[in-house]
Amino acid sequence: MKILFDKIGSSPKEFEYRKEHTLIKGTLHKNGYHRVNMEANLSGEISLDCVRCGVEFSYSLDNDLDLIISDEVIETKDSLDILEFLDGVINIEDIVDSEINSLKSEYNYCKDCASSDEDFEVEF
Repeated sequence: MKILFDKIGSSPKEFEYRKEHTLIKGTLHKNGYHRVNMEANLSGEISLDCVRCGVEFSYSLDNDLDLIISDEVIETKDSLDILEFLDGVINIEDIVDSEINSLKSEYNYCKDCASSDEDFEVEF
């Protein structure tokens, strides 16, 4: 789903986008000439790999997103939640992919490994 940056006004514009087993739903509104605020919720289920035993498991998403989207380069240390779409088109699919990949890159443990206190050792 792509939304033109110039089509977003100061009044909130609702959007909803489904991808596989996930749903992002929220609003977009301008917060300045080159800034748009996104307030949304990402829900659904994704598959993650346990970093300890390697088993794939299902993870339920219910993440609130509060992002700033810009159509120009912003150099600031105030916020890490700034996304830049320099072509003037906000790509919701890219935002969903980025959030999911961010979760996949974390240390994720399945239920069995998360509750286990035993030492884990593997010989190669």
